[in-house]
Amino acid sequence: MNSPAPRAEILRIEPYVAGESELPGANRTVKLSSNEGAFGVPPAARAAIVATAAEAYRYPDGAADPLRAALGKRWGLDPARIVCGAGSDDLLYQFCLSYGGPGRDIIMSAHGFSIYHIAGTYAGSRVIKVPERHLTADLDAMLAAVSPATRLIFLANPNNPTGSMVPAADVARFRAALPPEVLLVLDAAYAEYVTRPAYDAGVKLVDSTANTVMTRTFSKIFGLGGMRIGWCYAPPAIVDVLNRVRGPFNVSVAAQAAAIAALGEPGWVEKGCAHNAEYRPKLAAGIEAAGLKVWPSEANFVLVDLATTQAANAADAFLRANGIIVRKVGGYGLPHCLRVTVGTADEVGLVVDAFAEFTRQARG
Repeated sequence: MNSPAPRAEILRIEPYVAGESELPGANRTVKLSSNEGAFGVPPAARAAIVATAAEAYRYPDGAADPLRAALGKRWGLDPARIVCGAGSDDLLYQFCLSYGGPGRDIIMSAHGFSIYHIAGTYAGSRVIKVPERHLTADLDAMLAAVSPATRLIFLANPNNPTGSMVPAADVARFRAALPPEVLLVLDAAYAEYVTRPAYDAGVKLVDSTANTVMTRTFSKIFGLGGMRIGWCYAPPAIVDVLNRVRGPFNVSVAAQAAAIAALGEPGWVEKGCAHNAEYRPKLAAGIEAAGLKVWPSEANFVLVDLATTQAANAADAFLRANGIIVRKVGGYGLPHCLRVTVGTADEVGLVVDAFAEFTRQARG
């Protein structure tokens, strides 16, 4: 029997593969595969989630007014220019569906976040992956790829899974060189971890242009990945488009309450950022001491380069045998690399020791 057929391009999409959470048979699992915050759920957010249980039968505030007000207060932004979504992924899809489509090209860097390619292809766009330079977005090459068909460019900054960062001045020059009809989406999921003064998450460009958007998430430093809550800051015309197409109740009651509480948790972001600033270098140095290359990172993870796919697979298998889950990134065109989240102090020590033992055994 014949069955309903999707559009042909849908079957060319490779499904997104999330980081694993459990290892069957392991007494202890150290999950360093999904770049989650090192300290779990903020206490106030945990209490807020529990408190919403009795109201779960109610539809959420479709406009997320209290949450947008809290975001505006926390970051000094106009709440009217904020749109919330079920994770920033939700908003990335809406950009592709609203501004992409057949005959409209989307540009991303070769090792950029895979959802850009998935969502863009889903929308019917041609997604162009531009080669990077030293695992960093090559803005000149991306400019060269722009054509009259280009409508969207995604730039993750810092980038996942490489951890590389593009300075604010370079991003500003890039924006100025783009045609005005091209929407530049700056994905700043890891912004709270960046300490370099040359960085800007995108607020300045959103405020000074009519064709730039910044996306953010609660899934990383705020510890709410399971709640699915993200947001964007955008020019009024783009906010208007998003509010026309997004789901009417796209952020749950519990997610909104948890996010508001997390924003108000005293010192939470500062604690997470300080921990990362201390332990990301320790993680990188420990792995490098084992004789392995680690690419520079500005996020809450490092990318370990084992030179060959065989070595990366062997290291992954060794780590798994020791109860440690990291992320294979072959789907990002980096089969010779492993991405490792910065966990707690104890978890950093465990993974450093495991890499050291792996290389010792590999050398015989």
